[in-house]
Amino acid sequence: MNSILLEPFASEYLGRLKNRVVMSAMTRSFADKNHCCTGLMADYYARRAQDGTALILTEGVIIHPSGDGYNNTPHIWNKKQADSWKKAIKKVHQAGSKIFCQLWHCGRISHKDYTGGIQPVSSTDKQADGVNRQNNKPFSAPRALLTEEIPGIYNMFLNAASNAITAGFDGVELHLGHGYLADQFFDARINDRADKYGGPVKNRCRFALELTEAVLSKHGPDKVMIRISPSRYMEKLYDWPDLKEMLDYLIPALAKTGLRLLDISCARADYYETSGRVIRMIRPEWPYLLMGGASLSHQQAVEEIKQGYLDMATWGRFILANPDFVSRLKQDIEPLAMDPSILKVLY
Repeated sequence: MNSILLEPFASEYLGRLKNRVVMSAMTRSFADKNHCCTGLMADYYARRAQDGTALILTEGVIIHPSGDGYNNTPHIWNKKQADSWKKAIKKVHQAGSKIFCQLWHCGRISHKDYTGGIQPVSSTDKQADGVNRQNNKPFSAPRALLTEEIPGIYNMFLNAASNAITAGFDGVELHLGHGYLADQFFDARINDRADKYGGPVKNRCRFALELTEAVLSKHGPDKVMIRISPSRYMEKLYDWPDLKEMLDYLIPALAKTGLRLLDISCARADYYETSGRVIRMIRPEWPYLLMGGASLSHQQAVEEIKQGYLDMATWGRFILANPDFVSRLKQDIEPLAMDPSILKVLY
């Protein structure tokens, strides 16, 4: 099937790509005991690249042990962990695809079981509601970062980004969404700070903007992407409380940092109710590369691209469930639905 989605795509910042299909970042928890990428993980990514996925965003990779919150996650704070990704990167590149490393700090969505006994940090000292499904325990009560500690978090991201780029990744994606650390600064329901990182919209965006600018200043706009999730489902529709005011300030401010690669995510939600609605709000202020999608059909993705809302379309669960996802698109074959049982194996 011929479509704009599957035609070669030349991006000013990503270069020439096989098509506009992106594998979204999805937590898999299959790293080894040293939090390194394994051969099976390399094969997992390679299969998607070999089938034709143009750009792969890795599962979240933890920037420092104090930012972990999940079982068996890969880390990238030391050379051994970074080098463990070289086999995966090589296989993806041999297939003619590109791969970005998603950099992740969980903030308060964690437990001391995952941070080596260290109290998780956040924008706040308010404990997250609910139970950590990784260990079936309530989330640990976090400690609010001191103002003077925040540059240290940026340095963790900078170290991880440098490790990733040195290992051969085409770039990094800063995970600033889904309720994790940066989102804990964005969200007025959570951020109760009285310093320059809390209160008004400008202050709550400061953490993300300073972090983005710091990584961009070292690695440049062709190697830095961010993910945000201003609207998503968390048992029900969940928007940033002051969504329009936040977007009206944040999007132009991100452009001023030099950022040119933006991923709008909605975390297993209906695209049109969440990301699609946000994308229509920000597109007039964002003329640069924009990706999003979730579980769009082929034709829906084509229409979003043709109408200028998206430059590239992301899929998560469909690509997880279908290593041959691009082949299925080309042959107009319905992709298999996500079956949770396959999460127990590398497929």
